[in-house]
Amino acid sequence: MTDMETTLGDAQSRLKTIYDDLDADEDVRQRLAQPRLSIRVSIPVRMDDGSLRVFQGWRVQYDDTRGPTKGGIRFHSDVDEDDVTALSFWMAIKCSVLGLPFGGAKGGVCVDPKQLSRLELERLSRGYIRAIHDIIGPDRDIPAPDVNTNPTVMGWMTDEYDQIARRQVPAVITGKPLGLGGSEGRVAATGRGALQVLNLWAERQGKTPQDMTVAVQGFGNAAYHFARLARQDGYRIVALSDSKGAILSRDGLDPDPIHEHKHATRELKGMVYCESSLCEESGVEHMSNEDLLALDVDVLVLAAMENQIDENNVDRVRADSLLEIANGPVTSAADARLEERGVTVLPDVLANAGGVVVSYFEWVQNRTGDYWSADEVEARLVERMDREATRCFDLAEDKRVSLRTAAYRQGLGRIAEAMAQRGTYRYFNGDAG
Repeated sequence: MTDMETTLGDAQSRLKTIYDDLDADEDVRQRLAQPRLSIRVSIPVRMDDGSLRVFQGWRVQYDDTRGPTKGGIRFHSDVDEDDVTALSFWMAIKCSVLGLPFGGAKGGVCVDPKQLSRLELERLSRGYIRAIHDIIGPDRDIPAPDVNTNPTVMGWMTDEYDQIARRQVPAVITGKPLGLGGSEGRVAATGRGALQVLNLWAERQGKTPQDMTVAVQGFGNAAYHFARLARQDGYRIVALSDSKGAILSRDGLDPDPIHEHKHATRELKGMVYCESSLCEESGVEHMSNEDLLALDVDVLVLAAMENQIDENNVDRVRADSLLEIANGPVTSAADARLEERGVTVLPDVLANAGGVVVSYFEWVQNRTGDYWSADEVEARLVERMDREATRCFDLAEDKRVSLRTAAYRQGLGRIAEAMAQRGTYRYFNGDAG
């Protein structure tokens, strides 16, 4: 497999022109070409029937130039080292785009959590922390939830770390339950932040939510809260999908009863993993996920997994703009094609950053012991997203580049500046003061 065929290689293929435009030192290019630390762990878990299974997991810390690394942990059957590495790279860029004092990291375990009982899931979660506890910590690397992990899982992981450390260390993990030091507003933060970016962009285009139709691919936590809040703001949500199918109603869908039905009918052993599908909803038109991606709507929201739009289906996309809530849902080749066609892409490293922003707030609250109200968290999130998104939009207009290029320039520029201030080739050869 060539570098371009990997998720990380595809992600980094976007960087050369940006490095050149920033006049980035060769040191920067070399240091960001690979992660600073990558480990693979084996996690033995005693199953409920007495058998033993060994699961493979990873933790990658990509870059810590601007602070301790930060990034979620996902449980998914398709996770591998390349995926985790690419996700940690995006986290480094994302934290820098939002001006957070963090680097980027990511973790993952190759598992289908729907096949585990509650007790098996807890054993796996605790086993993962036992395997990586010596490389994480409030000043080194702070995990958080991601795909198929949630506050309950984060609570187990925090408790396991505390037991190993023999002390309370709430700032080691974010996205925890409120009773264990979690932050108000964390659960809805990714969806709320994405909506804020969309609202700002629509306002700059002279558009109002009431005039815009939205299709959402994916119906996990971030997508649900985005859809719920977007409907409240006046957007017409015409389509929703999960892994099993999609539903369409041109008159608009209400995400709340759909979400309640999905999570009440066939919930697996009381956890968040559901077998029920949106395609079981009545009174709507059913379609495939592929057909949802081709809907003629104002905004197509990509909130599922990576590489959903590629060279094979990009020409079917008819939406005027794309909002990336998932990480890396558009490949670089498809991205170039969309830019040629004048389709606006609100990029993941900006649009889905609400979660890590509120994780940062949780980390701050854990370290100070001063906990904020939901209103204060929301106000701080909106202020941060407004400020950094506006900078990206202004940069895109000033440089006449895509929003993704502008966001990467903003993030990479801050990382490059921090690296330069520690000394680079140019400094040590007398080319800079």
